[in-house]
Amino acid sequence: MEERITELELRFMQQEHTIQELNDTVYSQARAIDRLEREQSLIREQLRLLGPSMNRSAEEEEPPPHY
Repeated sequence: MEERITELELRFMQQEHTIQELNDTVYSQARAIDRLEREQSLIREQLRLLGPSMNRSAEEEEPPPHY
């Protein structure tokens, strides 16, 4: 009986360790996703400022300030 309890305790400890590793991985991935979303937003804004509007034709676009 005591051997079974010891085996169950070992399994429990291994599962706790695995759960902690998975939690750390999920946390790291969530941080990476947040960073990538911020970068994507910045890139999207830069592209918006660089290119003509997809909603307007070339004739409707305002000329650049140096014209």
